[in-house]
Amino acid sequence: YLCRNNGFSMDQRIFKRAMDIIGSLIGIIILSPFMLLTAVAIKAYDRGPVFFKQARLTQDGREFGIIKFRSMCIESEKNGAQLAKKHDDRITPVGRLIRKIHFDEIPQLFNILKGDMSIVGPRPERQEIASQYEEIIPEFRYRLKVKAGLTGYAQVYGKYNTTPYDKLKLDLTYIENYSVWMDIKILFLTFKILFQKENTEGVDQNQTTAIK
Repeated sequence: YLCRNNGFSMDQRIFKRAMDIIGSLIGIIILSPFMLLTAVAIKAYDRGPVFFKQARLTQDGREFGIIKFRSMCIESEKNGAQLAKKHDDRITPVGRLIRKIHFDEIPQLFNILKGDMSIVGPRPERQEIASQYEEIIPEFRYRLKVKAGLTGYAQVYGKYNTTPYDKLKLDLTYIENYSVWMDIKILFLTFKILFQKENTEGVDQNQTTAIK
């Protein structure tokens, strides 16, 4: 997979981009009432910002500002970059609910429409965390041959706290075997796992990344 990992062909990229534009527009229109309710709930809880913007990596290692509904307290990263933990006390009550049903991810539809992300692809990592993974697994950067995704192969067959090595294998499997039908299958599987608690659990208390 590493040797043959050249990303997608031109016709695959064109078709995938068209699918992203149509899908994100439909999603924004349908989910706009839920986005409004979520925004009101976040603002009413602690009067803090509704959205949380963070630098993430996408195709070819380019950084972009990912947009999410804020699910943690305002000063959640005063001690540096770290993944959410199980029973993380930084998560607000509203945030716990929207994370459980994945509503915190909805604003990423605007990232998809803009072209920074795709509907299906490897989940975007932070540079600080990706660098730690690459110290142990240099091949981890091969995930960046394609755009980051809102959902993906590693998300439906793995979990939030899946190890970097397993995440790499899953993402490379997706890139190497990509097809339109695979994207459609992943979308259906995404709906299936939306309410599975184990898919949203954070890392253990003694971890800051998914490295065991």
